Amino acid sequence: MNIGQAAAASGVSAKMIRYYESIGLVRETARTESGYRIYGENDLHALRFIKRARSLGFSLEQISDLLSLWQDTGRASADVKTIAMSHVDELNQRIVELTEMRDTLASLAKTCHGDERPDCPILQTLGSAQEHVHGEHCAHQHDKDAHQLGRKAVDQPRAQKPARNTSRA
Repeated sequence: MNIGQAAAASGVSAKMIRYYESIGLVRETARTESGYRIYGENDLHALRFIKRARSLGFSLEQISDLLSLWQDTGRASADVKTIAMSHVDELNQRIVELTEMRDTLASLAKTCHGDERPDCPILQTLGSAQEHVHGEHCAHQHDKDAHQLGRKAVDQPRAQKPARNTSRA
């Protein structure tokens, strides 16, 4: 089967198949006399394996290691589990970071009036030059900062804003 058929059968785009081949994630396939790639069932299995591993968030390096183990019938399952558990740890860390980001943004959004006022605590926070490493120690500080920013927005006089032209030419 050609690359288009392999893409349709595996769910991996032809562009990604070429990329995976170029970085050595999948082996180079046989080619016809005119240079077209020819894919077989083993190639499709590898492409489906990669697609599923990507959907679980594994990196290309991890997928390469997993593919090698998958193709090695003498592998130790402990090696596979080590990669999987390392990825679980990475996912757990990302979940913590994403939760902190969500909570911070939700707190800031609560302080924004969302009306015609130009003052916006969300933009004020994004525009501040302070870099901050998030952690449990600062969760209450974000609420406090957002509250103070919100009060500043309320305390400032309301400026008249010209009506926006929302029609498209």
